[in-house]
Amino acid sequence: MAKTKTTPEYVFIPVEVFEAAETLEDLEDWLIAHNEELLVRLRRAREEHGRGDAKAAAEVRKDLGL
Repeated sequence: MAKTKTTPEYVFIPVEVFEAAETLEDLEDWLIAHNEELLVRLRRAREEHGRGDAKAAAEVRKDLGL
């Protein structure tokens, strides 16, 4: 199903996590650590970088005309 501007998105955070978080960054860290799709993408990027398949930031900017 394609998301639209009217599609509500909910994030469920356990009460214990919410109460223990001292900062917004604490909540963001928890959300990142529990986002399986993001973790898969980060692992793939780390593997690509380890194989030397990653591009330097300067090269990416040049490719994008920035």
